This record gives sequence, structure tokens and C-alpha cells, in this order.
Amino acid sequence: MTGPLVPFREIVLKVHSRCDLACDHCYVYEHADQSWRTRPRAISDEAISRTALRLAEHAEKHALPSVSVILHGGEPLLAGPERLRRVCAELTRTLAPHTALDLRIHTNGLQLSPRYLDLFDEYGVRVGISLDGDRAANDRHRRFADGRSSHPLVLRAVELLHQERYRHLDLGLLCTVDVANDPLAVYDALAALEPPRVDFLLPHATWAAPPPRPDGSPTAYADWLLTVFDRWNGQGRPMPVRLFASVLSTLGGGPSLTESLGLAPTDLVVVETDGTLEQVDSLKSAYDGAAATGFDVFTHSLDDVAAHPGVRARQLGLAGVGDACRRCPVVRSCGGGLYTHRYRPDNGFDNPSVYCADLEALVRGIEDRTAARTASPAATDPAALVADQHDLTRVLLAELNSELAGRGGEPWAEAWELAGAVERRSDGLDEVLAHPYTRTWLLDCLDALREDRAEAPRLAGLLSRYVAAAAVRGRVDAPVRVTVPGTRLYLPTLGELRLGAPGAAEVRATGDGLLVRGEGGERRVERLDQEGPGWRPVRRHTPTGWALDDLDPYRDRFRTPATGRLAGADAADWTDRLDHAGRLLRHAVPEQAAEAAAHLTTLTPLTGTAPGVGRHGYGALGLPLRGGADDLARALLRGFRRAKLRALLDVTDLYAQDGAWSHPAPWQDAPVPVSELLAGAYERVGLAAYEAGRGARHDSRHDSCAEHAERALRRLEDAAELTVTGKLLVARLREELCRSRKSSAILTYG
Repeated sequence: MTGPLVPFREIVLKVHSRCDLACDHCYVYEHADQSWRTRPRAISDEAISRTALRLAEHAEKHALPSVSVILHGGEPLLAGPERLRRVCAELTRTLAPHTALDLRIHTNGLQLSPRYLDLFDEYGVRVGISLDGDRAANDRHRRFADGRSSHPLVLRAVELLHQERYRHLDLGLLCTVDVANDPLAVYDALAALEPPRVDFLLPHATWAAPPPRPDGSPTAYADWLLTVFDRWNGQGRPMPVRLFASVLSTLGGGPSLTESLGLAPTDLVVVETDGTLEQVDSLKSAYDGAAATGFDVFTHSLDDVAAHPGVRARQLGLAGVGDACRRCPVVRSCGGGLYTHRYRPDNGFDNPSVYCADLEALVRGIEDRTAARTASPAATDPAALVADQHDLTRVLLAELNSELAGRGGEPWAEAWELAGAVERRSDGLDEVLAHPYTRTWLLDCLDALREDRAEAPRLAGLLSRYVAAAAVRGRVDAPVRVTVPGTRLYLPTLGELRLGAPGAAEVRATGDGLLVRGEGGERRVERLDQEGPGWRPVRRHTPTGWALDDLDPYRDRFRTPATGRLAGADAADWTDRLDHAGRLLRHAVPEQAAEAAAHLTTLTPLTGTAPGVGRHGYGALGLPLRGGADDLARALLRGFRRAKLRALLDVTDLYAQDGAWSHPAPWQDAPVPVSELLAGAYERVGLAAYEAGRGARHDSRHDSCAEHAERALRRLEDAAELTVTGKLLVARLREELCRSRKSSAILTYG
């Protein structure tokens, strides 16, 4: 087993090994492992003390901010109030200097009384109660040994826990699924109790002892759960359901929320009543001794258990599931299922879950039902992407203001106040914040502050230039004080003015121009779009309105260096080739050309031969200065698609980044992560459309782009890492590639 040990953050502490119910589906008493028969009924003082010490040393060694201890059994309330007080007091006292303690208890509720709840209130012990639904469902399995119903007593416990003085201790309800029960009756009965959370559990089963399937359906448990999901979802999700929340989280690129699903490493250890340290309790369903480690709290540390091969096997993520599971598109959500449910006597745990078909159907069913609601609009709506990008820039500005609060001094406070005034009177601030290089400035400022707090005063002075540009653009008649270290004052989105001397200056809007008064005298610019004495404007590409920015000091964040200010002839030549490139794109890929024209805002000439997407906001693109119109058209198209994909990744998750997946890439020998495969496919689908639109018959470049894109899309369509939004994007790429192939066929065969 490779990789660092995963510390335990959750400890199941068995405080009593017997139970007052005779549930016939209980893995402790009714399944393969019968070790409970030799355990002490109640945990001893020494075992309590040693457990607390072992946990404290573990938390200290691994710097754990908090640990959870779940009081369990058997039925933990059979330990009695005094024994439970001893447990809570010892854990609280021993762990307090080292970590925060989250205490919980899972109970059938039969013994619950105000005496217990007052104790739990004193120590902050939250209470989870097992209840399988309505009376008919609950009594199918949760009965006394003489056959009596436990349902009325459980409802009494829930009612007691819901009293105002105890409601804050309510952890929710745990329900074991039985497909013989009516799913809606079960859900409605649970929902009627208004729990803070419900957790549906699949009954423990293995390939040796598979779960019952009364109608023979291979997806009976998925069908049952999806019926519940539809009711829960249709009611507006009135309370969290952990199983559903976990699937929704992983489909969106987030973590699993339960050990029974997902690829997160296990961080749970069990302490039996005799101090024995064991693996997860559900393993008792596999075979006798399956949970054993050979360790105990008296002679072994928790790190000893964490290094146990059985524990390590459940900490390997993707590498810890079988080949069939690794190739499955839903593996990131189901994680191969609970480890116990994979057991088969002839080959151990190297199998899919005995619930494999159910888990796949459940994940796909939830995805089908929620994709339209959960997918980010930015993936399909260009306007939504632009809006999300603007919101992101404003969030960064607010974060910078928070970082500089109290450290930026008067210059920052004055500029911040003036920014608000400008925003109230015009759209100038929006226009400046939409400039992609404003994002670069904000990111640079935040990075600099994190590295060196002494940078605050210098950074505080930079905001005023952006506010000045906003005031000028909005024609707001308000003086803005700026500090100019040299003799060149650059106003973002507008241009650069040479001043007579460095120092403090005042910028003011004047109709179509601006006025600057500084140490070196007064400088007036009559027209912002025309060169004048000392004034160099940001040039504009007339057909599109793009800024051809070769002045902004934050433009040089591409992999290839940006050029300096272009001479007039060079600028005119580049503009002419851009015009020609634009005509080629409008002819070959009119939809892509229109979107690029609408959403690219700023082009910067680069010294290299490839397009660049730097650390900028959406709308910036670096393009090579040299090359013919066709080269420039390809560069513009490739660059725009790269920029758009990066912008999407700024505002939404297209894939999870917690796996070890790699995929064959059709354009190179070495496998690549899904991020590179998606980027390559995204770019090549666009280029294939361009080649098809040019009308070249049997063009080798089109064939290569289209074939590479096709093979990459096939890989992506089976990729487990893609989120709902990522899958939607891949589906759109598939449609786009089909259109370009159809276009190519029409041009070829008429």
C-alpha cells in the first residue's frame, strides 16, 4: 500500500455490546461474525480512559481540528446514564487541550428519557434514532424478541427529542431500506416527523449472502430509492437526505458525503467494549473475523490501525476498486459501493458491489432527473458566462478591499468611496471592471498581499487609476487623485499620458477627453480615441470594437511575451490581417465568429506564433503578430475556444480533480488527465468546423482534427470525472462535431 496514512477522524465507541431489540437484519447479531458473544456487556473504565488517550495522541500528532466519537452498541443506552456520563466526561477532559470533540450517539430510542437527554445536553451529544418508516415497515424487522412492536416507543423517543429544550440535539433518523416496504409510506412517515436529516441505508449483504429481491429485479433497491427521491425532490427537498446529497455532490464534482458511496478514503475506526480496535463494523457481515485487526487501545496506537492492510485497502480511492469499477462512468459517485458489499468467498473484496446494478441505476436516475436544474447556465448561455465572469471580478475586488481594510490608508479609502460614487452616476466602473486585465491586476494584488503585507500601501494607490478611468468613461465630473511614480500615467481601457514630472496628479473628465493636473503642469486630451501630444490611446479594431491593447502593464501574462507599442504601420498591417482573418471565420464558422466578435474584448499582439490565454478575465486573447490571414484566423479561433473553456472553469466545475484518472490522448503517445483531454477536444472540434467550413475537399487537416476530436469525445463520454455540467458541455461538443461532419460531407459529395 502506498501513500501517507489517513488519520482517523471518526471513532465508533461501543459502550454496550447487547441490545433490547431482536432485529433480524442486524449485522452485529445475525450475520457471519459472532464475536459479540465474547465481549463484555459494558465498556470498562480502563478501556474508556485508554481510548481517550489514544484519540488525544492521534489528534495531536496529525493536528486534527476536530474528531467525532459515535457512541454505539448493541444499544448504547443500555450502558446506563452513569456509564455514559463517565464516557462523555473522560473524552471531553482528555481531548479538550488537543482538538474539538463532536459527540454523537446512535440509538433505537427505546430507553431514551429526560435523564439521558439532560446528560447529552450537558456534553453536547447529538442523537440519531433508527426508524424504518411507518409501523408496518418498522415492525418488519425492528421487533422485540417476543415479537412485540417497537414502533410506539420509537415515536415517543422522537417526540421527546423534539421538545424545545432538546431539539438542538436531534441528529436525524436512520432508515434501513427493505424493498418489500412501500417506499412512499416509509418516506411520508419519516418526513412527517420533521427530522433535521434522514439517512437511508442499504441492508448489509455480500455475494455470498445477496440482498433479497422479491420481484427478481436487478435494480429493485434503486427503483425503491428513486421513488423516494421523486417524492422528496418534488416536495422541494424539505430535509437533507444524506444518500441523495452524496450523489448530487459527486455529480457536481464535490466530495462523497458517506462511506457507502464515493472514493473518499475511510477515516473511521471501531473500539469494542473490551478495548479491541477493529475496522468498520459492517465487515462483520462478510465473514467471521473480517473486522479484526489484532490491535487494542491498551498496547497499540491508532496509527497502528491506520497502517493495517485492511484499512489501507479502503483508503486507495480509485486504485482500491476493481478493474470493472475503474472503467465505469459512475465510479466517482458510487465508489464501488460499500467495501463490505463487494465480498465474495472465492476472491475476497476484489469485486463490484452486490448492489452494482442498483448503484448505477440510482446515480444515473438522479442525474437524469436533476441535470437540467444543476448544470451551470454558463455552459450553454454565453451571456450567463459573461455575467458570471463579471461577478467573479467584483468578488475579487471585494476580497481585495477586505484584505486592505485598515492597511490601505487614506488613498485606498478615498478611491473606494469615489468608486461607489462613480458607479451610482454612470456605467463607467462596470466597463472598467469588465476589462480582462483588471482581473489580472486584482489577482496580482491579492498574491502580493499574501506574500508580503508590507505591499498594502503601494497596492492601495493603484485603485485610483481604475476609478479615474471609470470616471472618464462615464463622464463623471469628479476629480480623482492618483500617484504617478514615473512620468507615464496609464488609465486602464483608455490609454497612456506622458506627464511633465512624477508625483501626485488629479484626473478629471472633460466631455470627450480628460484633464490631468500634476507636478509637471497641466495636460489636456481633447479626444480619447485620437493620438495627441503625449497621449497614446488604446487602439480599436473598427469592425468588432475590440481593443488592440499594446499598452496595459498587466497585459504581459501570456506564456509568450507581448510586443511593445506597435508603430503605426505595424498596427495597420496587423489590423488588416485581422480583418481578413475575420472574413475567413465569418465564412467558415459564422456562429463561432459571431460569438467571438461579441465576447472577445481585448487583443494583445504577441511575439510568438501561437495564441495565448493568460491570467486574465474573459475577453482577453494574445495573438501572434506575424503570420498570414489564415494562420491568424486559426489562432483566433483556437485562442477564443481556449479562453472560453478557461472562463467556464473559473465559474463552474466541469470535472472533479480528486481522482487519479488518465486517458489516452489521440494526438500524443502519453496519457493525459481529463482536463487536457477536454481542452484538446474543445479546441479540435472548433478547428474541425473551420476546416469543414472552408470547403476544402478531403482536407487532411480537417480529417485529423475531426478524427482526434471524435476519439477524444468517446473517451470523455465515458469519463467518470465529468460533472453534470461537464457532461452537458461534451454533449454540445458532440453536436457541434456532427454538424461540421455533415457540412463537410455536403461540400464533398454535393
